[in-house]
Amino acid sequence: MKARADAVVIGGGPAGTSAAIWLAEAGWRVVLAEQHAFPRQKVCGECLPAGAFALLDELGVGELVRQLAGPELRRVGWMDCERTLVADMPACAAMPEPYGRALGRDLFDGLLMDRARAVGVDVRQPAKVTEVRGIPGDYSCELVESAGHGLGHGNARPAVTVGAAVVIDAHGSWERGPRFSVSGSPGDPADKPARSTDLFAFKTTFRRSTLAPGLLPVFAVPGGYGGMVVSNDDRTTVALCLRRDALRAVRSRHRGVTAGSAVERHLRDSCQGVDDALRDAERQTAWLAVGPLRPGSRHAQTPGIFRVGNACGEAHPLVGEGMSMALQSSRALVRMLVDDPGVASRAYNRSWRTAFNPRLRFAACYAHIAMRPALSAPVGEVLRHWPGLLTAAAVLAGKARPAIHAFGPGKEPA
Repeated sequence: MKARADAVVIGGGPAGTSAAIWLAEAGWRVVLAEQHAFPRQKVCGECLPAGAFALLDELGVGELVRQLAGPELRRVGWMDCERTLVADMPACAAMPEPYGRALGRDLFDGLLMDRARAVGVDVRQPAKVTEVRGIPGDYSCELVESAGHGLGHGNARPAVTVGAAVVIDAHGSWERGPRFSVSGSPGDPADKPARSTDLFAFKTTFRRSTLAPGLLPVFAVPGGYGGMVVSNDDRTTVALCLRRDALRAVRSRHRGVTAGSAVERHLRDSCQGVDDALRDAERQTAWLAVGPLRPGSRHAQTPGIFRVGNACGEAHPLVGEGMSMALQSSRALVRMLVDDPGVASRAYNRSWRTAFNPRLRFAACYAHIAMRPALSAPVGEVLRHWPGLLTAAAVLAGKARPAIHAFGPGKEPA
């Protein structure tokens, strides 16, 4: 069986779904394949910076997000083994929504997927694109759909082939994407050999924490970093990234328990502020884990094949810019495709690097300080005397920056 579309989008997270929505609204026939059934929680960011709300309004989900999301994030914090420091979050003065908010991925991703269906996107879910083959302008995507609530367990339907001129790869960087059987095909980040510096991400939610609503603290622990936030329904999300070598050491110290329980003990032992906030809290979900994360940029150079979101590049999660970068990269790509359906991948990649590489470099510097006690301790002491530096760091991370609506070759991001 063979179908035809103008574009096939691989992955139903914010990057893939937003690209599908904008293309469909521009009159394109779009097939979107997402391998997981919704709703589902995900080990990914929940913070929506102020600048992202203009894009959410364009997508038609802004008001729903405002109704469901947690309180405005007006304070930023730093936590380490000894201290908790708090400063003002910079306002995004150029936008009507001056502060960001947080919304669980179990709700946010579903809102976007419902919107995609409403504007005419052909959503295949659960479904996975297993292979992309062909030549520029005429790609064939092999798609395997499930007859139940998930892929596997013998419930897969016969493969379907969808032809398209454009393929947008938006699968998670830690997940194995499709096989690209085309000349100059992009490599898969999941194929890289294991390294001791690889990051593994953990996430869970609590009820009845004492974390102040509207505060977004980051915390430094040996071998890793993380953050907490009060999101929708008064739940507190806790996320942590640990290096592979640090995770190995943590599990060795806490034998006989799950990886999530060992990570939680490490976090509570290493960060007084986290332990205080969670002392009387009740964990609502099991610890979720994914990895390895590979922060940095990675671009396809094949004509007609484009990457958005984490598939294209990601900042260290410490700065909480993943959702914003996902939406912005999709919006920029769609505008370029609508203006010129034959736009070269190198033009999009060059514009992406101009827009986001400074943010990636700052996030990497910030993360490496947080992961190393020899660096984080003196930095914490400096912040104790000048907490306003936290506000400056949030500015560098992009918290006061308007959304990028369009960028092109040789142009600075808006």
